[in-house]
Amino acid sequence: MKKDISIAVVGSGYVGLVAAVCFAEMGHQVVCVDNDERKVAALQAGDSLIHEHYLPELLAKHRNGHVRFTTDLADATRQCAAIFIAVGTPQSETGDADLSYVEAVACEIARSLDSYKVIVEKSTVPVYTNEWISRAMERNGVDRSLFDVVSNPEFLREGTAVVDFLHPDRIVVGADSERAGAVLSEIYAPLTTGEYYERADSIAGCCSVSEPPPLLMTSTKSAEIIKHASNAFLALKISFINAVSNLCEAANANVEQVARGMGLDTRIGPKFLRPGIGYGGSCFPKDVAAFRSVAEQMGIDFNLLSEVEKINVQQKKRFVSKVRSALWNLRGKKLAVLGLAFKGETDDIRESPAIEIVRMLMAEGCSIAAFDPAAMQRTEQILPPSQHLRYARDVYDAASDADALLILTDWPEFANLDLKQLNQALRYSIVIDGRNLYDPHVLTDHGFTYLSVGRPAAYPARDHAPISSR
Repeated sequence: MKKDISIAVVGSGYVGLVAAVCFAEMGHQVVCVDNDERKVAALQAGDSLIHEHYLPELLAKHRNGHVRFTTDLADATRQCAAIFIAVGTPQSETGDADLSYVEAVACEIARSLDSYKVIVEKSTVPVYTNEWISRAMERNGVDRSLFDVVSNPEFLREGTAVVDFLHPDRIVVGADSERAGAVLSEIYAPLTTGEYYERADSIAGCCSVSEPPPLLMTSTKSAEIIKHASNAFLALKISFINAVSNLCEAANANVEQVARGMGLDTRIGPKFLRPGIGYGGSCFPKDVAAFRSVAEQMGIDFNLLSEVEKINVQQKKRFVSKVRSALWNLRGKKLAVLGLAFKGETDDIRESPAIEIVRMLMAEGCSIAAFDPAAMQRTEQILPPSQHLRYARDVYDAASDADALLILTDWPEFANLDLKQLNQALRYSIVIDGRNLYDPHVLTDHGFTYLSVGRPAAYPARDHAPISSR
């Protein structure tokens, strides 16, 4: 039996909160620290604050037991052996990651540190951040022998973050001292030894006793680069297949068939070869920009990433052009929008391509009726209801008397609509699918004009193709 380790997690956002409850689920004693008193009070009361599978259950299971919440970082620093920094690193105006929150936490830890601690970068940070954290600690009077800085990047997908944490593809630990590496190895031992998966109450996933996740030990700088390089490569795959989808539309080919033909090559694989309206969220846009900025600062020409960003911007504009091609004019049109979150299974709207498209359509004079299973409350904070924007009760309320239905987020329920009821609700039977959730033949058989991404437009026998606006 491995020993439990006392852990402090600083930050209660997507990464911090998931890490805190998952470390507790693994058997460790965890203190989750946040300087927002209202968030801490809500978490203490059992409100998980974010839409994430298994998070409410784990919070209920471990709250006031293996995990507690506080605003007192000084006390947590003194009590815990490892301190995970999971605060925000937003994108600055120059494209760099804003590390001011990381610096502030490091300085506060330094003022409270009275024995050896392992300080862990859990936030996504650029290479050399470990050295800046060390420098901040030393400038605040901490002897170098009292701490080590480790990079332990997260590879979580929103919506499946808990399962991703407990059943990871790999656990990357960047440590430049054996002592610090040993502490992180001990923390993750319930997973790497398979011990966690032996439990009857463990959360199911791809890992098991016989196939536990691998632990990859690297230098600190290598671990920092691994995180940014991984996200940049996934964003590249998305932008690549979106560029291919544009070629398929021009050639009247089917990008789904092309993507399947590519994905069957084991060197390429099928994941992230799904065309759509572009990537969004809290990671890809910020991390691609930060990775490119770091490369530029070091004199490395990484213009490939600029093209990835350019394609992502163009994809949203192309979708609006697709809507225009189906409706001729946009001014005065009433549109039903399904999806506001940047992806399905989450309420996160940060950098959501769906919201950007809604803004573009409203700027063109459209009226929008929007529905999302989880993200409407967050969206209302940045896009309040108005004469031209209302939030619907459900899909069919949104579709009522609309000139067209737009699918902008890949929620599973949007792929299983009652097509007869939908047809009756719409003024015109037009579906413009930015996520390719439907077989075109199924929609046309139900009387819809169906436009998707990278596939030939499909029309019922009685309809004529719209005039392209390109």
